[in-house]
Amino acid sequence: MIDLESMSLDELKKLQKDVAFEIRHFKNREKKKALAEVEEFARARGLNPADLSELVKRRTRKPAKPKYANPQDPTQTWSGRGRRPRWLDEALSKGKSVEDFAI
Repeated sequence: MIDLESMSLDELKKLQKDVAFEIRHFKNREKKKALAEVEEFARARGLNPADLSELVKRRTRKPAKPKYANPQDPTQTWSGRGRRPRWLDEALSKGKSVEDFAI
């Protein structure tokens, strides 16, 4: 165990910096370790590890089409996903409805 009370301020700051670095890089080390295990598993079964990328394809999502537009500035649009834009929040607070802005 480290005796923190006997350390100088400079030693404590260096320790803090070293710990922060290790925390940031911990996940990366774990990912590399897991990937190596998966590749070894594949090789043991006669598979080429490069072929694994075909099995794991990332899902790509198309950008959502705008459903609502700001009448004062038609370039400001919203798809209905995510956080509501400020211009729409302001209009809703004045009694308008979302359907008033439908495209």
